[in-house]
Order: sequence, then structure tokens, then C-alpha cells
Amino acid sequence: MSPTVPRHIAIIMDGNGRWAHARALPRVEGHKAGADSVREAVRTCREIGVEVLTLYGFSTENWRRPREEVETLMSLLHRYALEERRELLDQRIRVRVLGQPWRLPKIVQRALNDLCLSSAARPHAMTLNLALSYGGRSEIVDAARALAEDVRSSRLRPDEVDEAVFAARLQTAGQPDPDLLIRTSGEMRLSNFLLWQVAYSEIVVVDTLWPDFRRAHLLAAVEEYGRRSRRFGGVPGPSPEG
Repeated sequence: MSPTVPRHIAIIMDGNGRWAHARALPRVEGHKAGADSVREAVRTCREIGVEVLTLYGFSTENWRRPREEVETLMSLLHRYALEERRELLDQRIRVRVLGQPWRLPKIVQRALNDLCLSSAARPHAMTLNLALSYGGRSEIVDAARALAEDVRSSRLRPDEVDEAVFAARLQTAGQPDPDLLIRTSGEMRLSNFLLWQVAYSEIVVVDTLWPDFRRAHLLAAVEEYGRRSRRFGGVPGPSPEG
């Protein structure tokens, strides 16, 4: 893989609602249009040799949205798990779910679980993380709780807790941290996404709304990443993960 291609790309897919509003359409139409962008992002990352792609599909805060919008999002997620299954398996893409999948409707849980198990049962060339009912703070709290239980049960001493031990309790354990974080729609926020993991990520914010985000936009972000000299608190060099 070229050194200018990130091992791990994370994307905050933002702008569906504004895309719909600009066209005098219901917000749910923006989410439907955004499904094509998901497909293109996955295909492009697989093509250029990205090892891990993490898509922020639904946050813990998104449950507070209007019921119709949440139901549409869940329906789209269910359809994605069914309709994209064959291509994901054929392309040797392993699918994992980050977040709180138990909060999703049962029909969505079953479809995702089948997809994850099927993709894990064969060799893979890329991992697709779907962050669903996900929150970075909740993930960190869960990791801290797991460490506290290990210490309480004498499986771990307090002085053994370091960054590596903590990271091993995160849902992305075993994966490289994101090299590149892309956010669409021009917003300059992390929105509670991978708060631990993006500590040293290069961030590229594009004005394009997610439903309009295509292969060219992703390649342009990767090109921008390649022009940067990454620094990890000091001189340029490889990431702490190697």
C-alpha cells in the first residue's frame, strides 16, 4: 500500500438534512440519497487499499430525532445490510458494528449480525466499521468500567494501566487508529465520534453535503492527507501504532 493512502479512514457523514432542505424535500429524503454515497465510499476505499473504513451512521444522540426520521434511518440500515451483503462478501470486506447494537430494532440486529458473522468467517481485505447508536464518551466510559472491574477482580494492577491497556478495551481494539478523519458539510466538530482514537488523526473538512459526496471528493481528501507532514507531539514520523 502506498504510504500516502491512510490505513484507516473515518468519516462523519453530515449534511443529509440540509441537502433535503435545499431541495424542499423531507429530511428523510436526504438520508435515502446518502445511501449512494456510502456505497461509493466503501468501493473507493476498497479500491485504493484502505485497511479500515469507519462510518458514523447513527449516534447515541440521534435517538432524540423525530420518530419518522429514526424509523427511516433504521429501514435504510436494514436494507443496506441485505442489499449490499453479496458485494461486501465478494469484495472480502469484513463488517463490524461499533456502538450499542442492542438498541437497534430486532430486525436490523438480525440482518447486521448475519452480515458480520458471514464476513468474519472468511479472509478479508478491508474492515468496514459501522458506528451505530455510537458515542465516543460512552465508549470511553465502558472501557474505564471494564478496567475498573479488572482491577477489582485482581486481574489487573492499577500500575499496569497505560494507554495500550486502555485502548485494548475500546471497540476498535486491534485496529489502527484513524489516520484521516473526513467530515462533510463544512461543520468543524467531532460530534462525539472516536474521541480517543482520533487524537492524532489528520482532519479534512469538506463543504460538500454527504449525499453529494463521491469518489472524487474522497480521493481529494486522501490527496490532501498525503501532502501533510504528520506530527505526533514532536517531529514528523510514523504513527505510535507503527
